[in-house]
Amino acid sequence: MYAILDIETTGGKYNEEGITEIAIYKFDGHQIVDQFISLVNPEREIQEFVVKLTGINNKMLRNAPKFYEIAKRIVEITEDCFIVAHNANFDYRILRTEFERLGYKYTRNTLCTVTLSKKLIPEAPSHSLGKLCKFIGIPMSDRHRATGDALATVQLFKLLLDKDVEKKIIQQSIKYFDNRQEKHRIQKILDSLPESQGVFYVHNDEGSIIYIDRGKNIRQEVTKLFLKETRKALKIVKRVTKVTYEETGNLLFTRLKYHLELDKIKPKFNIIRKRKISDKGFNHDHMIVVDKGRTPEENAVILIENNEVVGYTYTNLAFQENQISILKSMLTSVENKELAKIIIKNYLLRNKVSKIVRLQVENNL
Repeated sequence: MYAILDIETTGGKYNEEGITEIAIYKFDGHQIVDQFISLVNPEREIQEFVVKLTGINNKMLRNAPKFYEIAKRIVEITEDCFIVAHNANFDYRILRTEFERLGYKYTRNTLCTVTLSKKLIPEAPSHSLGKLCKFIGIPMSDRHRATGDALATVQLFKLLLDKDVEKKIIQQSIKYFDNRQEKHRIQKILDSLPESQGVFYVHNDEGSIIYIDRGKNIRQEVTKLFLKETRKALKIVKRVTKVTYEETGNLLFTRLKYHLELDKIKPKFNIIRKRKISDKGFNHDHMIVVDKGRTPEENAVILIENNEVVGYTYTNLAFQENQISILKSMLTSVENKELAKIIIKNYLLRNKVSKIVRLQVENNL
């Protein structure tokens, strides 16, 4: 679970700043499940340059709650969460300082989207929040206000999770113990899973992925796995501490993600069969394959150039699909292009997708 937040402050000397506004969105890796937004009376003057930057002035905050009045809510909404922020060191330091003034030791693990974006979107010309969001096509409103910046960070973090094909971020969020009885332990795992289509990952107590599978109903498929009496299934159940998942929205993405991640991660309890390499290409060298996404307003998109699979992503704005440069910045790249090509080509031979957009070479691909 993640607490994605943004904090605006008064400015001033190091560790003497006060909070003027805070926005926190509790995010389960797939959707926002809770939120807290508030102006805060910092009980000190706001620096003039900050007023010009944020539009927040001392008069606006006279009747706002003081930090001690919202502290309990912040503790509750961020409990058992990773603090996620763009430049997390700053936001976390500010929070800890405010709690220290109250005599409370506030500790949370953190994830910084600046650091993550540098690793997962290294081609971006800048990793500041505004410029990075513009580069990858994330719309922003209320820039330099807590709500606008936090919501943009939520969208950025969603994309980073999709791009993190080795599941490093997911593994970091896993708890490696559970003191309940076996039945309650398994039930807790099942209760955390959705009844939607996708790929799921079984983790052991070290956070390693030991088994990957897929299905139209993730919870149902995991339940079937846990009820099996085969030697392999019993070993998996004995070792499982958590099951994470990725909703895919359609059968094509389910197959593609499943086979690509099997090939890359090679989990201990999966049997991976080699596929015959085909020299047959797609019917068109340059095209975009579009299918339904995980929500009604979202599309699942695959980009093919020079008869090779470049990558895949999810979009919810038409211009993200129509502008190839923006689309490319959003893509999760594909390493095993031959395998991806086989999966997609076999699927298209037997199934329909929402649409296929054939691109012309003059589009400056």
